[in-house]
Amino acid sequence: MTTLKRTLLLAAAVLCGFAAAARADEATIRRVVEEKLGGVKVEGVQSGPLGLFEVRFRGADGVRILYTDANATHLILGKIYDVKADKDLTEERVRKLNVIKFESLPLAQAVKIQRGNGKRTLVMFSDPYCPYCKQFEQTLQQIDNITVYVFMYPVIRPQLADHSKAVWCSSDRATAWLDLALRGKPPAAASCDNPVQATLELGRKLGVNSTPTLFLASGEKIQGGLSVSDLKEILDQVAVAK
Repeated sequence: MTTLKRTLLLAAAVLCGFAAAARADEATIRRVVEEKLGGVKVEGVQSGPLGLFEVRFRGADGVRILYTDANATHLILGKIYDVKADKDLTEERVRKLNVIKFESLPLAQAVKIQRGNGKRTLVMFSDPYCPYCKQFEQTLQQIDNITVYVFMYPVIRPQLADHSKAVWCSSDRATAWLDLALRGKPPAAASCDNPVQATLELGRKLGVNSTPTLFLASGEKIQGGLSVSDLKEILDQVAVAK
């Protein structure tokens, strides 16, 4: 066997060894994460920020991520923030991983609120008795040229779900919703066919376990409200991308 052949065979063996080690590392990561997180199913492992590995798994609210080293000797549950870019890398990644088909949302069972030309679109799962939802409603009042589709999601005080149903039965649903959610004025009692129960089922299917939960026109999901400046920036980014 020539020296060249020996060198090529040695190089191939080394490369095969590295490949096997890489597979073994991923297997170790999967095993450790699934054991430490109580039997969750790891959906994928790939390179992440700062030389770490990103591990994807599914939680009650959708796909989540954590970070680890190559041998899973440490697990990092938290966010990585890019100070220079002023960007939450983890939150941005999670949004991308949980994208839905926006056109699949049954907008006909939402309360439609339009201001200005309505060219920017936002879907919101909201509970009228959620303090954070009320705070975000105040934020929305400062956003023009937007159409908001409100899926009424009465989970905090389910005994008052009839208020959401009465909103649907109102002749002016948008005003009735804002009176209830923003001003704390329940509508007059009313009964009619309404989508409240269907919305609760839809929310569970989409992993909505807190309010407000937002869906952008891009299909990205955001849990919790946003500041006026952050909301304007994200809506404009999505509008430009579309």
